[in-house]
Amino acid sequence: MRICQIDPNVVHQANDGTLGALARAKALGFDHVLLTGASALHTPPETLAALAAHCRAQGLACLLELALDRYPDSAAPIDPLWRHDGAMPDPRDTDNHLPGARLRWHDEGVAAALVSWWTQRLQGLAELDIAGYVCRAPARVAGRHWARLSAALKGTSDTSTGGSHTGARRPPLMLAWTPGTSPAQLADLSGGGFDGAFCSLPWWDYRSPWLAEEIARLRPFGAVLAAPAIQARGLDALAARRALWTAAALGDGILVPAGFECGGGDCEDDPPRDQPDDRPGLRDGDGDADPGLSYDLSHELIHANAWIAARGPAPALAVRQLSGADGTLIALARLPIPAAGAPLPLAIVINPDTQQPASLGADRILSALPHGAGTLLAADGGPGGGVEAGTLLDALDIITLAPAGVQLFHAAPSAALAEPARREGKRFGASVRAALERSVAAAVQAPRIAIENVAPACDNGRFAVRRVTGERVEVSADIWMDGHDKLAAVVLWRGPGEESWHEAPMVPTVNDRWVGSFALTALGRHEFTVEAWHDAFATWCDEVNKKKQAGVDVTLEIEEGARLVANTLRHGRSGEREASRALRDVAAQLEAAAGDDLRRLEILLSPHTRTLMQAADPRHFATRHPVAMPVEADRLAARFASWYELFPRSQSGDAERHGTFDDVIARLPAIRAMGFDVLYFPPIHPIGHANRKGRNNSLRAAPDDPGSPYAIGSPEGGHDAIHPQLGTIEDFRRLRAASAEAGLELALDFAIQCSPDHPWLREHPEWFAHRPDGSLRYAENPPKKYEDIVNVDFYAKGGAAPALWIALRDVVMFWVNEGVRIFRVDNPHTKPLPFWEWMIANVRERHPDTIFLAEAFTRPKMMARLAKLGFSQSYTYFTWRNHKRELIEYMTELTRTPLREYFRPHFFVNTPDINPYFLHDSGRPGFLIRAALATLLSGLWGMYNGFELCEGTPLVVNGVTKEEYLDSEKYQLRAWDWNRPGNIVAEITRLNQIRASHPALQNHLGLRFLHASDDAVLYFARYVPTSHDPDAGFGDDVLLAAVNLDPRAVREADIELPLWEWGLPDHGALAAEDLMHGHRFQWQGKHQRIRLDPHALPFALWHVKPRREESA
Repeated sequence: MRICQIDPNVVHQANDGTLGALARAKALGFDHVLLTGASALHTPPETLAALAAHCRAQGLACLLELALDRYPDSAAPIDPLWRHDGAMPDPRDTDNHLPGARLRWHDEGVAAALVSWWTQRLQGLAELDIAGYVCRAPARVAGRHWARLSAALKGTSDTSTGGSHTGARRPPLMLAWTPGTSPAQLADLSGGGFDGAFCSLPWWDYRSPWLAEEIARLRPFGAVLAAPAIQARGLDALAARRALWTAAALGDGILVPAGFECGGGDCEDDPPRDQPDDRPGLRDGDGDADPGLSYDLSHELIHANAWIAARGPAPALAVRQLSGADGTLIALARLPIPAAGAPLPLAIVINPDTQQPASLGADRILSALPHGAGTLLAADGGPGGGVEAGTLLDALDIITLAPAGVQLFHAAPSAALAEPARREGKRFGASVRAALERSVAAAVQAPRIAIENVAPACDNGRFAVRRVTGERVEVSADIWMDGHDKLAAVVLWRGPGEESWHEAPMVPTVNDRWVGSFALTALGRHEFTVEAWHDAFATWCDEVNKKKQAGVDVTLEIEEGARLVANTLRHGRSGEREASRALRDVAAQLEAAAGDDLRRLEILLSPHTRTLMQAADPRHFATRHPVAMPVEADRLAARFASWYELFPRSQSGDAERHGTFDDVIARLPAIRAMGFDVLYFPPIHPIGHANRKGRNNSLRAAPDDPGSPYAIGSPEGGHDAIHPQLGTIEDFRRLRAASAEAGLELALDFAIQCSPDHPWLREHPEWFAHRPDGSLRYAENPPKKYEDIVNVDFYAKGGAAPALWIALRDVVMFWVNEGVRIFRVDNPHTKPLPFWEWMIANVRERHPDTIFLAEAFTRPKMMARLAKLGFSQSYTYFTWRNHKRELIEYMTELTRTPLREYFRPHFFVNTPDINPYFLHDSGRPGFLIRAALATLLSGLWGMYNGFELCEGTPLVVNGVTKEEYLDSEKYQLRAWDWNRPGNIVAEITRLNQIRASHPALQNHLGLRFLHASDDAVLYFARYVPTSHDPDAGFGDDVLLAAVNLDPRAVREADIELPLWEWGLPDHGALAAEDLMHGHRFQWQGKHQRIRLDPHALPFALWHVKPRREESA
């Protein structure tokens, strides 16, 4: 939808002798016109008819303004009771510029009459072919009244055909003008039947994350439209161009004031030009343009409208800010709704600075995209920029934009290639020489160069380190050789399925430590190693320079240098033909300069010669690190996601009716509105009847008890079947599609346990262990025995084990083929480790976007080993870390030990199995404390439904309080009041919004604990690290958080602002924004005091950046 906003007076002034405002709008590529000030009440019907006819003549759809809260004094009299007799509106109000008296919509009786009256009035305009209405000040009327009006209009327009020049007339569009509308008002209006809403782009500073947050709140309205400006005047050419393309890229449509392309001046082109104006000061990117000079961006507007039209009408799923607000460039992503033929995700990169160019690494964008993009493709047909259209960028590239520049990139999907087996190297053949000769020969051939401590690595390359596609992998190694000669080194790396190696240079830093990097451009297993060699020419250059500085004669050294060039030509590596020709030219120049040592030395020491010699170096004493270090590249959801867990069978709202997948579909909007992006179900398979558990884990079940979903298998099927009362496989597919459309990804439980009714016990009894008397061996955790489940025997005798392993792998592949890519694995520590390593590798070889979460509350070394074997995420001991010291110790272990390379902690605040003791009696403050800790300390967090309602009633057995829920959903159906008083839905929603807007919170790294004087106050910094080193400095997105760990008492603490991280003195200042309350302030000085009231909000979160003193 491409809307041009035009003053009706201009339309009336149009005549056959000029192109006219409407004709110009059509030529500029618009398909709709909003007639400013023209409305159903304020404009006479005959005038509206003429205006609509003018629009139709140009092939433009006509939009009018609609203000339900105003009634013009000049209109026909209305019931006096409808008018509001209070004070006249403040003339400074800008949300409704239409004149007239306000109407009493707050009175329900009057509101009902007004809805009926407005319906009749607007239906009476149907014959005029009015395409729709821009609804001004919509929050002045309750959403339920808008819904009734919209339903009435749309219910009658579809079948109206009389008098229409196009046959069946479409219902009028209802577009809400929502800039400046509060979140609470938007929530009320979201059900008002609108077809779209307008974001507040004209007020955006091109940095703050609030615009993306607002667009997320507007998604329920339908299309989210953007305007580059409210009025045509007020922007210079650079700012206007940036605003135009930002609106085109972020919005599902645009609204542009007429004359915007000319800065509000008279547009001279007739028709508008579709090529850039080449007058001085008007060229794209002309940083010296005079802001007061008139300009013509008609060509930009034409191209922007054509680009929007080519993109199609489908709205975006979401707009996400990818970079921190303090970055030099700001990057956002427009994410499409997953569907066949959907466009690629679009990255929008903007320079907020109108005076200076700025740069940003492409890795910052790639690694923040949720779809596993390995490269960025500069978009064709967009605004252009510093990167030529069609260029592919990977994580090693830098994007540079001119002042106020904007450029668009498509996120190119990663290649997911199969990984063939590697060929083994040849063994050193046996020697028949004497022992002494053998030992000497071996010593001569031994590597002369040492390569040690290659990083990153997990167990010296036995297991893979974990990263996210789009990141750059920083490789380092200790490299040295005897003597003082110079070395050269490269990183060798290859992606999934590749046999040949790529090279990336390494450079020395300090103490023989060398560093280099390579880009992860695909999902799946990558490998890298390090190769180093003696650099003879660099050694020669170093020696000659030192001798020259000491005044030593270098005649002989010059001859040695010339011979090095000649030998390299004969024995060096063959490279590109042009480079080889250039090196031959150097040799010829040296030969021609024989006798002129100064000239020959100049040639030999030139940077050109050094570059050519480095490329052709024969690499004497080349040594390659013997281990190919694996790197597993996951998609972003493996590192950053917010999980919501529920039992589908308890979603009907009635504890007496078994829930279905359709009931879950009804819950999706509420779950997504809270900011969650993964929806996780406990097992959804048929539940066994034999030895079924009753309520509260009782050993005897009543006839209507549903049993535990972990007792998998019945005559209806096993692990690849669905419990009949939940629905069918077709119902599951509908649920998966609905979840994807809502922006939620499904995660399923993979629990390797069977009820005694499982089909496998009949079909494959050899897969199960039996006792000496022939009876089944039930699952046990002595002294407990679980007679509703039995475990398979992974090492069943008689050759049955391989078939069992394949059958279990096939279960996972069945659900993968149904579109599930995330699996929470139940108790993996009780199954053989070789099985997990084989099964996960086998699945990810075919589907590298698959994620496995290990639910293993067990010994630390077992938890670590499971992560090494291939689990992408892991449950943790966070559930039982409640005090300041233990939280600091545990997070330090996760972030500053080798665990950081492969163990991704998933912080669940509760589970159906675990009702933490801390939550039993800590009330609402306790739930807020745990929510804050989980969301702010880890990129992965999750909650089981009921947590948002502060549900913590424990099970008490024989006077002993258990860490379990009373009336647990594991054994019975439940019905929840989702609006229960005292809930923390708003706080959870805000925390998830903050996480989505701040890259610092999108992993568990970039954490530094800071001093707070109170032992019950945990105070820490979260930031984007400048490198993968745990001691790396603060990046460009720094948050400070303080959490009161005491749910019962107000706590005050003296804290220190980490001014030293920015090189500021103790009296320096930080600009701060309170992210929970939305206000900004300045912190002056290192020492501050804070107060945290658990009954108001037990935590505080600030986004901070340094305030530099003005230079004299």
